[in-house]
Amino acid sequence: MQSNVRDGVLFRSPKDETERAYVAGACVRKLGIKFPAMIDSFENQAESAYTGWPDRLYLIGHGGRILYKSKPGPFGFHPQDLAEAIKTSLAAN
Repeated sequence: MQSNVRDGVLFRSPKDETERAYVAGACVRKLGIKFPAMIDSFENQAESAYTGWPDRLYLIGHGGRILYKSKPGPFGFHPQDLAEAIKTSLAAN
């Protein structure tokens, strides 16, 4: 939680979709996230489908097919592996 306080992204749990969208937007802005971010439903369908916790890196292809899935982060993150998966995917298309 110390890093959340330091980064200014400490929020109470959202109670509805509007609050969830506000918190997500604030986190994207305050953390300087430069890639598209999605908001999961309150039923956590994306988390369940993609095992997004703990943090992971994914490359999702057409139709939602998983082309690359990292080991849990942060120590399982190997950006060079993701970069190779992206190159392979682009070459195949």
